[in-house]
Amino acid sequence: MPDVIFPGPEGRLEGRFSPPPRPRAPVAMILHPHPQGGGTMNDRITQALYKTFVKRGFAVLRFNFRGVGRSQGTFDNGIGELSDAAAALDWVQSFHPEAQTTWIAGFSFGAWIGMQLLMRRPEIRGFISVAPPANMYDFSFLAPCPASGIIVQGTADEVVTASAVQKLVDKLRTQKGITIHHDEIRGANHFFEHELDQLMKSVDNYLDMRLSPDSPIR
Repeated sequence: MPDVIFPGPEGRLEGRFSPPPRPRAPVAMILHPHPQGGGTMNDRITQALYKTFVKRGFAVLRFNFRGVGRSQGTFDNGIGELSDAAAALDWVQSFHPEAQTTWIAGFSFGAWIGMQLLMRRPEIRGFISVAPPANMYDFSFLAPCPASGIIVQGTADEVVTASAVQKLVDKLRTQKGITIHHDEIRGANHFFEHELDQLMKSVDNYLDMRLSPDSPIR
């Protein structure tokens, strides 16, 4: 998993990139939690998401938002971080232009950024949002949400309320043409402290279904 440095809007960004194992391999980009809450690309959930996509033969990038680790710049309340994510995806695509599809996965703050990127990049065909902070940030930009995906939430999350996430899921499910899966992990707090295995089982079951050649969701 080579260290990479690539240009971002405010200077260089630091990442880890697993190159495409074959021509036309799909791309996945993983976004970390809140920089001011100690979030980095080495967060254990961010790393677990990265590894599961690598195992499935994707070209995978995780990176540090501006001001984190060796990434230049300073925290910008989500606006600059969305630009960082767009620049990171541009970099992967310049390296691997023949990718057939792109997935985005994010945890907490990273889920919010990822779902905004989804609105701007029609090539993103699927998403994984872990504990999207629906009680802290406005998700009304998802109108309409352009891709199907899964939202996973802990029932004992002390940061993001399960009821706010349920409301977001209900709203997205009124849309035609997309399918939103929603898994609740019983007893899990915001960081899935003792439930990382259950979280990843939920993610892997979803990817098994979506990546199968006869998946009902395109």
